[in-house]
Amino acid sequence: MRELTRSSNPVFVSWLEATLRAEGVEPFVMDQNMSVMEGSIGILPRRVMVVDEDFEQAKTILQKASEEFDDFG
Repeated sequence: MRELTRSSNPVFVSWLEATLRAEGVEPFVMDQNMSVMEGSIGILPRRVMVVDEDFEQAKTILQKASEEFDDFG
């Protein structure tokens, strides 16, 4: 597995997960439960991981998705 990105924005992470799945890439989000431990103040970013074989495709999807997400922000 490789780290695709990390973010403290749970909305972006959720949106990215859905976008990746729609394109046939299965993401795995690590550290999402750490927010409970930190008191939900958002200092620990969530890591979005993908299998090595999907990394290049996921990176392309991330670039396009980030541009689209910024349009809504």
